[in-house]
Amino acid sequence: MGELLEPAAPGTPDLADMRPDDWVERWLPRSWGPYARLCRLDRPVGTWLTLLPCLAALVQAADGWPTLFRLFIFSLGALLMRGIGCCFNDIFDRDIDKMVERTRFRPLTSGQLSLRNALWFVLAQLAVCALLLLALNEYSRWLAVALVPIVIVYPLCKRFTYWPQVVLGIGFNWGMLMAWSDTQNTVPLAAIALWLGAVLWQVGYDSIYAYVDVRDDLKLGLHSTAMRFADKGKIWISGFYIATIVLWVAGGWSMGMDWPYYVVMAAIAGHFIWQMRVFSLAHPDRNFMLFRANMAVGVLLLVAALAGTVLV
Repeated sequence: MGELLEPAAPGTPDLADMRPDDWVERWLPRSWGPYARLCRLDRPVGTWLTLLPCLAALVQAADGWPTLFRLFIFSLGALLMRGIGCCFNDIFDRDIDKMVERTRFRPLTSGQLSLRNALWFVLAQLAVCALLLLALNEYSRWLAVALVPIVIVYPLCKRFTYWPQVVLGIGFNWGMLMAWSDTQNTVPLAAIALWLGAVLWQVGYDSIYAYVDVRDDLKLGLHSTAMRFADKGKIWISGFYIATIVLWVAGGWSMGMDWPYYVVMAAIAGHFIWQMRVFSLAHPDRNFMLFRANMAVGVLLLVAALAGTVLV
């Protein structure tokens, strides 16, 4: 594995992803804090990365502005499903997280929250999601039900495959398919192409994130795309980013997106090039930054959808 097996340099920054001095600690009642952290309310990047592609799909499916009601339902659904996924992840990984630098302070592994209470919390979130199904058409309800096993199985994938990021990408971006099914009662091939592009985009940026944990994962016998790519990470991730642009351009062309859409696609391609110039196996803290920078790609994807539908 070459560079991946070299010990971390002395004085490298603490990579823990939970901080004791954030807004959860300052503003929420102490008994609420572990629940907020369990569903990652303290770190909304993942929620935005779930929601923004979904909003872009809503705009494209509506060929303009979607209804405020649909925006509300899908925004709340993205928040809840991301939270549920994080809860299942921490439940399955509670004995592993204590041995990983990035995850050692999470509520379950650090003893801030009991397994029983975490399970009750998951059930409560699933109950709210079940109520949201009443606001969707029948096609979308079945798609939502199909998402649940994907969300549950993802945390287990790292135990038997080097490609858990693919499962994560499928689940994270499932709302794009539901946006089309609920708006038009169909999911055209162009929409599937855009969704596949989002899946590959997530494989790319979550592989960058996986390089933060690769030394701990090697010790624990876990798997990830970062371990599969090893020292060739930049080549692999560049390939996924190129495929993302190709699928997003092809999907937009099939839907008849106007020319401003492709201008924004060029900006996204430029952002991907910048990411690959900055990406480094030797600087996991830098990779943290690149993972968060993909929020800009999500925003640009939404801007592209608006530019291709309402600006011309």
